[in-house]
Amino acid sequence: MTVVKGADVVKEMMEELRQEVARLEAKGIHPCAKIVRVGDNPSCIAYGKGAAKKLESVGIQVTYATFPEDISQKDFLAEFRKINEDKDVHGILLLRPLPAQLDEKEISRVIDPRKDVDAISPINMYKVMIGDDTAFPPCTPEAVMRIIDHIGIDLTGKKVAIVGASMVVGRPLFLLMLNRNATCVQCHIYTKDLVAECKHAEIIVVAAGKQGLIRLEHVSPGATVIDVGINIGEDDKIHGDVDFDAVAPVTEYITPVPGGVGSVTSTVLAAHVVKAAKLLYEN
Repeated sequence: MTVVKGADVVKEMMEELRQEVARLEAKGIHPCAKIVRVGDNPSCIAYGKGAAKKLESVGIQVTYATFPEDISQKDFLAEFRKINEDKDVHGILLLRPLPAQLDEKEISRVIDPRKDVDAISPINMYKVMIGDDTAFPPCTPEAVMRIIDHIGIDLTGKKVAIVGASMVVGRPLFLLMLNRNATCVQCHIYTKDLVAECKHAEIIVVAAGKQGLIRLEHVSPGATVIDVGINIGEDDKIHGDVDFDAVAPVTEYITPVPGGVGSVTSTVLAAHVVKAAKLLYEN
């Protein structure tokens, strides 16, 4: 059994990103992300600071656009279009949730998909579906794929059970794995025999948001288990969707919570900004 720590994946990615940023800088391209925030939601502020720290650590410039809590949809879209058109901005990170008067669906259709590094545009989801390598998948599913690549698993023909069907993780992850020729089953709250579906899988990815959902009975010996779940337990500590202590001994590879997928996700965001700069100015 090997515990796959996100820090090891991040270290590998960070070195590659710094080299890419240096290469772009040498060509006069200065990767820049714009963090867009409406109001003063504490969780948005905290996430924005964490994202900025990660981006800056690989040499990406970070700028900010902040708007009042009560800004109208019309006024926000006018300002957002200006950010879209700013040639110095390569990636746009819109912090959510947004205030109730703002229509996120309309905004998702306005954002330039070439700068949509957090994957809110339906165009990027379509690109993921058809296997277009210019797509920006949601960061968490791509973090899962980075972990799989770090382990060295060839997904061709592998049986994969994805537990969770959200547009943020489960569904795009299904498409990413299908594009790598995996044989996938998508499980969700209506799946009748979750144990059987998981037991047949060589790889189980869990993103259901239910602490301890996956137990020893779900996992076949030698399986790889990737836990995307984040839950606050009765002990006020962070727990995943997998009963780690029970499951880990029978796995070949398993990710912990915390310290697994989540720590890779923000680095994927940085990778998306670098990719956006390359796509915008090298093609």
